[in-house]
Amino acid sequence: MPKSKQPKKSNVGLPQLKNMIEEISKDRNLPSSAVQTALREALLKGYERYRRSQHLDQMQFDEDHFDNFDVFLDLDEEAFQVVATKTIVEEVTNEDREISLSEVKHIQQEAATDLAEEQLVQIGDSVVLDVTPEREDFGRMAAIQAKQVLAQKLRDQQRKIIQEEFEQFEGTSLMGKVLRFERQSVILSVSSSFGQPDVEAELPQREQLPNDNYRIGRTFKVFLKQVREGSQRGPQLLVSRGAAGLVVELFANEVPEIEEELVRIVAVAREASPPSRHVGPRTKIAVDTLEGDVDPVGACIGARGSRIQVVVNELQGEKIDVIRWSPDPSTYISNALSPARIDEVRLVNPDGRQAHVLVPIDQLSLAIGKEGQNVRLAARLTGWKIDIKDSAKYDPVAAMAEVESQRRADSEYQSRYQPDYQDAGYAEDNY
Repeated sequence: MPKSKQPKKSNVGLPQLKNMIEEISKDRNLPSSAVQTALREALLKGYERYRRSQHLDQMQFDEDHFDNFDVFLDLDEEAFQVVATKTIVEEVTNEDREISLSEVKHIQQEAATDLAEEQLVQIGDSVVLDVTPEREDFGRMAAIQAKQVLAQKLRDQQRKIIQEEFEQFEGTSLMGKVLRFERQSVILSVSSSFGQPDVEAELPQREQLPNDNYRIGRTFKVFLKQVREGSQRGPQLLVSRGAAGLVVELFANEVPEIEEELVRIVAVAREASPPSRHVGPRTKIAVDTLEGDVDPVGACIGARGSRIQVVVNELQGEKIDVIRWSPDPSTYISNALSPARIDEVRLVNPDGRQAHVLVPIDQLSLAIGKEGQNVRLAARLTGWKIDIKDSAKYDPVAAMAEVESQRRADSEYQSRYQPDYQDAGYAEDNY
């Protein structure tokens, strides 16, 4: 649809407009374009208020009534202008969105001295028209409204820029400094190359480490989980000290072989906030390499444990087990139960990913771990259901009979209680 532009007729002056934009840009660390956008939106709100005050009893305005209106800033003349895009129709039913063909031609004739030639328009075309009210009526009201709205619009622009900047850092680690405490959350500042010198981030209680001592001014490495959208109050950045991704990031920073892709982190299982206060945080991490002359576990641990100690210190003494990944489930499960010594791993139900692990009597408690933490993390790391058994008392026939009985019970349960249809993309494992 062709769009015809009419020459501007009137401006409302904004003295020192250039200086105002430059000062706000400098004070708020915002680009000039963002300040101009905020100012245009604030002035448009002023126009809306003006229009509503002129038609208090005559008409009702929908929420999107002014969507076809805009404000142009003229930095050279230090003024602004309100325009509306209207559709040319035979009969006008909405004067804010429509204009008759005869009226358009009349406007063109009046402006003929300013145009090189008259523009050809027809029904269905759009025209951009100057609708700026008289300066005496609109200028004062617009200034009041703009002053009230501009601060919020500037904050919205800052949040938008912060969102655009930090979205690319989601899933990475940042350095945060404790600023204050709100309820049970810790508010930290993280450095920003744009927007504010420091951007606030929220560390909720559920993402904190029990061994951390959060005091004002102390710095921590945190994992950026989410950049919140919208204009709600409070920090936009949601960070974590308990995410498994933080462990991955810390190792990637300390182990050059990971950065060089000689060593890869295959899986991580972390229990940063154990269910019992008698059990400390613990992480198991599985690593692998395609290079025959590289020891992936040794690369992560470092000479005399130098590399892993840096990670442990950052996590306030959290216990970390680095094990070798294997494509063979038995070997992988055995490695995952480190530091326990394993006699045998029996894959009693491969389809159901169930394994019996046989260990000497003196290794039972070590394999299971305090309050079951070691076997629990090993199961999460490998994706197998692991049952620890005493090698001396293990009866293969009875064990297999028990597995088969359980398998039949699980099959009956699933057939009875599973939905008739379930999208594979909404499996429980995705949540």
